[in-house]
Amino acid sequence: MHYVYFLQSQSHPGQRYIGLTSDLKARLAKHNEGGVPHTSKFRPWRLVTYVAFCTRTQAAQFERYLKSGSGRAFANRHLWTP
Repeated sequence: MHYVYFLQSQSHPGQRYIGLTSDLKARLAKHNEGGVPHTSKFRPWRLVTYVAFCTRTQAAQFERYLKSGSGRAFANRHLWTP
């Protein structure tokens, strides 16, 4: 399985991150260890939600959509918790 995941910073709640992985547990650990330069300064991170896909292509397309303007609006309405 391939996962598109949503993280929110616990130290800076306004900071959010959307990513793609095939090993969700290991990827979250890497974010929280500071192993991802883009997210290291906002540690620790909590997993808000994730969506599973059978193929990497489908997951990558969904991630790309979520990072677009209309995709961000969709995610804000339906996927982020208040």
